[in-house]
Amino acid sequence: MRYFLIAGEASGDLHGAALMRELRKHDADALFMFFGGDKMAAEARNAPIAHIRDMAFMGFSAVLRNIGVIRRNMSMAKKELRASHPDALVLIDYPSFNMEVGKTAAKLGIPVFYYIPPKVWAWKQWRARTILKLCTKVFTIFPFENDFYRRMGEVREGQLVYAGNPSVEETDRERTTAMTHEDFLMKYRLRPNRPLVALLPGSRRGEIMANLKVMLETMDRFTQYKGVIIGAPGIEDEFYNRLLDGREIPVLRDEAAHIFPHCRGALVTSGTATLEAALCNTPQVAFYRSNGSKAAYKIMEKILKVKFVTLPNLIADREIIPELLLHNCTADRASEELAKLLRLDAPAREAQLEGFKEIRRILGPKNAPETAASEIFRTIHPGV
Repeated sequence: MRYFLIAGEASGDLHGAALMRELRKHDADALFMFFGGDKMAAEARNAPIAHIRDMAFMGFSAVLRNIGVIRRNMSMAKKELRASHPDALVLIDYPSFNMEVGKTAAKLGIPVFYYIPPKVWAWKQWRARTILKLCTKVFTIFPFENDFYRRMGEVREGQLVYAGNPSVEETDRERTTAMTHEDFLMKYRLRPNRPLVALLPGSRRGEIMANLKVMLETMDRFTQYKGVIIGAPGIEDEFYNRLLDGREIPVLRDEAAHIFPHCRGALVTSGTATLEAALCNTPQVAFYRSNGSKAAYKIMEKILKVKFVTLPNLIADREIIPELLLHNCTADRASEELAKLLRLDAPAREAQLEGFKEIRRILGPKNAPETAASEIFRTIHPGV
């Protein structure tokens, strides 16, 4: 069987690789063509048609600057669909691009599967109807998503499948290979006398510049702790070093699940990393600085259709971690919230850890890539 997968960001590359691994268990002769990154390339045993480094553009200005690259990628994707006519097209988040490619696949009669659909319940809810129209199956990753889709449009029998959340399986798998704390400190030449605080300023240059500045100003107030940056794929160390302004903060190149357990706390840009930190039981403060304006905050309030922005809070439907958004994302606010979490017996710390247990119960024990791979294979190869 030939499978065409499209992931446009680092998290999608991770999820896509796990899905490929599970598909091979059902289909030993599986052939993969894909848009993705190094992890998917390792599982596919061949190079991507386009790499995520040439796809992960965030914000209107970044998209506008790279419109030529985006159009070339789109043309390549549609050309590949027509030329190879794969047995399945698997879309992984990356909504605007993927939904356009999905339309072409549907017209060609190629089954379309959405693994990790975009968060249309938060904004652009009309996209839900398009997804239902295009897709043979939609693999949701949050328990509340199925009810949302049913409210938004007609759902065919068996079209919606709650697969479980892939971050649970991926984080737990990575944690089994984590080093001891002593080995971790030795590997990165870190001293044992200062507890660590992980800094995750984002995966794109613009958001890193906006968030890291506030994170660094916050850590300047916690001299008894050592900040460590978890480097994003495709972002070179030199880029971080230019923003550090002489501060001695190392950039660690490892899976977040290998680093979080060694940290007393974390400052995390809103996104998948907030859930990963929660699954690693690392207390955190969530950031989203962007341009930091009150006007942007008011606009965001009107656009978003949810009470919270971060995944841990959305899953629990209550505030488990503090969310510092736009003009509220300041070193003063971050310092206040972080100080509540770093003492081991602090009530706020204990409350977050209890909340993280609640999140695991809600997400359940399902293995998302295994569930999705099984459904995809059975759908395109019934009777096997």
